[in-house]
Amino acid sequence: MRFTIKREEFLKGLLVAGRAVGSKTANPVLANIKLELNENGLFITGSNYDLTIKTQVPYRFNGVEIIRNFKEGGTLINAKLIIEIARKMESEEISLDVIDSTIATVSDNRSEYKLNCVRPEEYPDLDLDPTGTQLTLAKSTFDALVSQTAFAASTKEQRPVLTAINLEANNGLLTATATDSARMARKEVVIDPNVHFVANVPAKMMVEVDHLLEGLDSVDVSFSDKKALFLLGRTVVASRLIAGEYPNTKNIVPRVTNYHLEVNANDFIKAIDRANILSVERENVVDLSMSEDGIEISAKSQQVGSATEKIDVFKFVGQELKVSFNSEFVVAAVKALSCEDVKFEFVGEMKPFVIRNISDDSVIQIVTPVRTY
Repeated sequence: MRFTIKREEFLKGLLVAGRAVGSKTANPVLANIKLELNENGLFITGSNYDLTIKTQVPYRFNGVEIIRNFKEGGTLINAKLIIEIARKMESEEISLDVIDSTIATVSDNRSEYKLNCVRPEEYPDLDLDPTGTQLTLAKSTFDALVSQTAFAASTKEQRPVLTAINLEANNGLLTATATDSARMARKEVVIDPNVHFVANVPAKMMVEVDHLLEGLDSVDVSFSDKKALFLLGRTVVASRLIAGEYPNTKNIVPRVTNYHLEVNANDFIKAIDRANILSVERENVVDLSMSEDGIEISAKSQQVGSATEKIDVFKFVGQELKVSFNSEFVVAAVKALSCEDVKFEFVGEMKPFVIRNISDDSVIQIVTPVRTY
C-alpha cells in the first residue's frame, strides 16, 4: 500500500478514529490504527472493542484532490505514533509507503520515519453493519438528549448499568434517562410511533458521538441486541451496549409537591458558586433556606468560617423549608436545562426534589438532598 495525502485531511481522520483507541488494552493489536485504501478512498479504523470508529477520507472532495500516487492495500500502525507524526509534520502532504508488510515509511519533503507495522489481517473482525431498529435524529435533537442527561450518569464501574444512558422508544417518544442513584436526568423527544426499542448506551460513547456531529445536520442510529451504531456522514461509530436491567426511574418524579421556588438560573448559579468557596469540608454541600420573606444560600466551614448569599428576585410558595444538597449536582442540572428561569419543586426536607425548565416539559432533573446532621 502507498499513498500521498493532504496532511490536514489525514490528521482529521486519524484524530477521529483515534478517539476509540484506548491507552491500555488486553489485545496489543488494538493499540494500532487500521489503514485501508480501496477504490472508495482511505478508511481509518480505531477500536477498543467497546467503541469502534471508522472514518473515510475520499480521493477527492469538492473538486480538490486529497489522495494521489496511490496503490491499494492495508496496514496497522501504532495509533499514538502516527497521530503525533501527522500532527508535527509541517508539509501540506504526507506520503506513506508500506514495505514488505512490516515497515511503513512516513515522509514529507523534510522528515522521514520508518515504523514497524502489522498485517491488516491481524486486526479483529468488527461488526459495523447497521442492523435492528433504525431511526434518524436531527443534530439538535441528539445534542439535547446527550447534553441534558449524560452528566448525571455514574462514572464508577461498581454498577456498570448506571454508567449508561437508558434510551427507550415507545408510543412516539424517545426517552433518555441517566442516574447515578443520587440524581437523575430525563429528556423526551418525539419520534416515529412505529419505532420501539430499549438500549443502555454508555454515556461516554454518546458524548463522543455528539462531539463528532460537529458540522452535520443529522445522525442515523441503529440498535441491535448488543450494539448501537451511529452513521455520521463518512464516519461510523459502533458502541457495545451495557447489559443488565436499568433501574426503574418512572416513579421517582413526585406527583405532589408542597414547596415551589422560581428563580433566575444565572443568579442562582452565581450565588451557589460564591457560597461554594467555603463548602469544601462538606464535599460541596450548601444549604438553601426558603420562605416567602427571602431565599438564602449558605455554606460553612469549621476552619475558615461561613458564607451567606441572598437572592432578591424569586417566587416561593409554601411554608419555610431548608434543604441541603451537593452544589455540583444542582449547578449541573440547572445548566443542562438551558433556560433563563428555573423552577424547584420540593416534597420535604429529605425527599428528592425536582428542577424544571418552566417553558419545557420535555426535560426534568431530580436531585437527592444531603443529610447534614
